[in-house]
Amino acid sequence: MRRLTILTWHVHGSYLEALGHTRHDIVVPVLPGRPPRFGGRPPDARWPDTIREVRAEDVPSLHADVVLFQHALNWTLDQSILSDEQRRGPRIFLEHDPPAGHPTDTRHPVDDPAVLLVHVTAYNALMWDAGRTPTRVIDHGVSVPPDLEATLALERGVVVVNDLARRGRRLGADLVAEARGQVPLDLYGMGTEPSGGLGALPRDALLRREAEYRFFFHPARHTSLGLGVIEAMMIGLPIVGLATTELPTVIENGVNGIIDTRPDRLVEGMRMLLADRGLARQLGLLGRATARERFRIERFVGDWNETFREVADVSRTPAHHLGAVGGGEGTASGPAPELARTAR
Repeated sequence: MRRLTILTWHVHGSYLEALGHTRHDIVVPVLPGRPPRFGGRPPDARWPDTIREVRAEDVPSLHADVVLFQHALNWTLDQSILSDEQRRGPRIFLEHDPPAGHPTDTRHPVDDPAVLLVHVTAYNALMWDAGRTPTRVIDHGVSVPPDLEATLALERGVVVVNDLARRGRRLGADLVAEARGQVPLDLYGMGTEPSGGLGALPRDALLRREAEYRFFFHPARHTSLGLGVIEAMMIGLPIVGLATTELPTVIENGVNGIIDTRPDRLVEGMRMLLADRGLARQLGLLGRATARERFRIERFVGDWNETFREVADVSRTPAHHLGAVGGGEGTASGPAPELARTAR
């Protein structure tokens, strides 16, 4: 396909880095002072050189094949920087999260049959009410340093959650506190110091630190499937987490990780892994195989390029067809369609 120009905002840096593997020109607007969503390209970002900045004031004169929204405020506020043509042209809304309000009856901010709503998990697509908007699912794609493999040498678990205290029960702050009273756990992430955490590290440095731990604890009750979980799986680190949202489609309990809705059972699993490095290695390797198959970057690039191709040709494609095709890998138990219509 021809090389496209994709106009989007800096919302999730790791996801934007993954999108850079499509090799399209991705342009992110910048405002003075670099406020949220207009931060542009961080000076230390290891993004492909196809991701570049543009001044917000220059956006209306920019030719964009597709406008990619990634946040509700992109849709309700930030598109004021767009030209009339850009507001009417090929558009995608990439939804990173499940509803933060009512879990099943929240209407998505986009209700437009001319926009394609892309979810990062089938669970998210199931829970949002998308109204008239055509919808599909594109699973995450992740790449990690090829030489990196978990050693599991440290008899401790690791938790990685940004701003855990502020995000509270939804991300499992209470579960982390309870588990830390029973097993050795180290907490990383931005703003974790008030919770006894070790703060944030650059992505590659964090992955290399994680590789030393015996397991990765994912305590979130209600969230999307975090890239950090997939990255941990990719290096062979066994996952211990709640059997909620999308994680049960990735982890089969006792086979390629440990999941349960009972926190005490999760703590029991952590103790087993701390006592048996061989078991941790077995679960970690099977988890790595799952992640490499389902979340490989090549599949992700193929899914997004197909989507960009369709949407960029939207003038020749009826809007109601946009949600009707798709591909990709399925769940841990077998293939499943990566295309979903939101439940009404």
